Amino acid sequence: MTSNTSAQINPLWKKERGFLERFLFGRRMLVMVLFLVITVVLGYQMIQLRPEASFLRMIPTYHPFIQNYLKHQHDLKGLGNIVRIAVETTREDIFSAAYLQTLQEMNDEIFFIPGVDRAGLKSLWTPQTRWTEVTAEGFEGGPVIPDTYNGSPKSLEQVQRNVMRSGEIGSLVANDFKSSIILAPLMDIDPETGQALDYRKFSAHLERVRNKFQSDAIQIHITGFAKIVGDLIDGSTRVLLFFVIAFVILLLLLLYNSRCWRSTLVRAFSSLVAVIWQMGLLRALGYGLNPYSMLVPFLMFALGVSHGIQMFNAMAHEMTGGADRFTAARRGFRMIYRPGMAALLTDAIGFALLFVIRIGVIQDIAVGATVGVVVVAFTDLMFLPVLMSCSGINPKAIERLANREKGTSHPLWGRLANLTRTRWAAAALVTTALAFCWGVYMRDGLQIGDLDPGAPELRKDSRYNRDNAYMNRHYATSSDIFVVMLQTPKAGNSRYQAVVAAERFKRALGQLKGVQGVITYVDQLKLLNAAFNEGNLKWMAIPRSKIALDNMVIKISTDLTSHTGEMSPLLVYLTDHKAETLQRVVDAAEAFAAENNTESFQFLLAAGNAGIEAATNIEVEKAQTLMVVLVYAVIFLVCLLAYHSVRGALCVVIPLFLTSILCEALMARYGIGVKVATLPVIVVGVGIGVDYGIYIFNRLRHYLELGYELRDAYYQTLNTTGRAVSFTGITLSIGVGSWLFSPIKFQADTGVLLAFMFLWNMVGAMVILPALARFLLRPTAFGRVQRKRDCLEPDFRDGKRQDGKIAAAG
Repeated sequence: MTSNTSAQINPLWKKERGFLERFLFGRRMLVMVLFLVITVVLGYQMIQLRPEASFLRMIPTYHPFIQNYLKHQHDLKGLGNIVRIAVETTREDIFSAAYLQTLQEMNDEIFFIPGVDRAGLKSLWTPQTRWTEVTAEGFEGGPVIPDTYNGSPKSLEQVQRNVMRSGEIGSLVANDFKSSIILAPLMDIDPETGQALDYRKFSAHLERVRNKFQSDAIQIHITGFAKIVGDLIDGSTRVLLFFVIAFVILLLLLLYNSRCWRSTLVRAFSSLVAVIWQMGLLRALGYGLNPYSMLVPFLMFALGVSHGIQMFNAMAHEMTGGADRFTAARRGFRMIYRPGMAALLTDAIGFALLFVIRIGVIQDIAVGATVGVVVVAFTDLMFLPVLMSCSGINPKAIERLANREKGTSHPLWGRLANLTRTRWAAAALVTTALAFCWGVYMRDGLQIGDLDPGAPELRKDSRYNRDNAYMNRHYATSSDIFVVMLQTPKAGNSRYQAVVAAERFKRALGQLKGVQGVITYVDQLKLLNAAFNEGNLKWMAIPRSKIALDNMVIKISTDLTSHTGEMSPLLVYLTDHKAETLQRVVDAAEAFAAENNTESFQFLLAAGNAGIEAATNIEVEKAQTLMVVLVYAVIFLVCLLAYHSVRGALCVVIPLFLTSILCEALMARYGIGVKVATLPVIVVGVGIGVDYGIYIFNRLRHYLELGYELRDAYYQTLNTTGRAVSFTGITLSIGVGSWLFSPIKFQADTGVLLAFMFLWNMVGAMVILPALARFLLRPTAFGRVQRKRDCLEPDFRDGKRQDGKIAAAG
């Protein structure tokens, strides 16, 4: 078919060229220089981009739980953003001069690490770690390690006796006396610099301390939010390695498909320019890269590759018709610009909707992805066509493409085209309905939040999770703490009604499955009451006397009540922070608060790492439903505006929705919870997947407008756009599928989800969409006269070519 014939068939070439096309192809050198200058400027900005993380940006700060925590955080010592460092001896026990000397030196090192709240630092060597004893003469007490300690056997014996009397066994000292903990509360803002805490540097400080003191005799275990983030940031080099692997895989597959180095490198360069622009703009806007948004640049590269394949496909088919590279690039631009802009507009709005979730890290992903999509609109829909008009496509590649399609049928396309026949379409839709029902059934097991102990973002055998497992095995108090705050008027925590309510709270929550134990200030009140009565255990109860309660409350540790007596934390130690455990505790605590809150005292939820995570899970659960509704509403609306057809919009949206249901079923099957790390991935997968349906439907509508019958129109769609869509889906799935082998479990989970969504969105667009079109679309609605059957592409039934020749359309 000659270029003239192509022009005769396709009325697009007769349309008046728009301003953008005239500008891009009329001033190619100016356009390329302009794009390259912007790339250099934004590349300089990108170089200055640094990994960052913030504790407050990882949590929903507007949630009532978090508001309560922030209001009282100064009185919640060691119950917010905290690092626990267990110093283990491999010798007999901790009561040796060598061990205590090492512990003291480590305590001093950690004290001076920037970001540590020095006033709240706690270990056996800090003065707030005290012992108390009732004697015949009254109360005695003092620091666990007294000022007179000198490392002698007598001093060591005194320290051991003090530890036994301190009440810290199981919390600060291991049950087997083989280790003790240094608790280091952190400040999000460094008061010396006024800058946010740099978790990468902080984690590096901790590792230097570990390397300095760890030996055959001493083993060090570190847990806490800061260490998780630090490990994720440190693992960014390994994340980058897998990005490079995925990039190489995509490059090789692009080369294999096109057999043209020039077009492959040009498309890869255009996609890399998109990443440079995106990251440079983020730096210019004051954003950084947190451990979760690190995946966004590669996703934008994948999006660029997807649209680049469409451009190559459109241009290659024009060149097989005899057009020169300039004309072919211009026609290819005209062919993909509108559907490409519709797809990218849908992507951009969908990603921007993530901003409605008021969790800082998700909003960062929303900004990064939205900026990336806008950038791809410039680089792949404007810059790439101009580049390809200069580079062209290897003539051998064009000849190979022409020979592949000349006079032969494609058996797969023929079979897929049969999906537009009533019988096959009905079978496909019945299968789709069964898959939907199976997905709905399986997704019932989908949970919100973490489903594994430790840090699910890391592998089970990672150093952090091994350290966390050690602490859970050797300490009675776990690292998962859910804190309920008993708020009273000033000095109101000594009122009998409040004390009794706190004791009842302990009994109510202590019986829950997943609760390891509950500690409240009432425990110390009861001990003090017995102590005031000659240590008689019969008096270990709550006194009714207001005077007695007032006298005892002032002796309670400030870890369990504030100085003013207005807030007393009730500590609920959990066996894990799995979603079901947190939900069970939240439900019980809220029910207790609703029944027992009065004007004089209230039970406020929640602090502690488990309380903060529970609040995050609640918001993620709300956001999940909201995002599904908003994203699909936007996709449907954009398709409706683009095609002026409700039925056409349904053809695009329904396959996407099935993929989302199946993705959630996959998450439930493999134990991947919906959380801050995975919710954006689901939205991003839908956003990129909608491109397949839009390109397929746009091309199908084009052939229907020319008068083709539905089956023949879909065969032609598959023979052109369908090739690009299938190659894109398989290529991107293979690329992100390589992340499965990443040492960072978060990246591996993301790779599994994205590979599934890329692949199944492609399958949905090529299998379900034509079946829906059989029942929803009416070719006459496109306002074109039906073309006669003998003027069509040969009819392929069951993959076999029927008699007849292709007739030129005129």
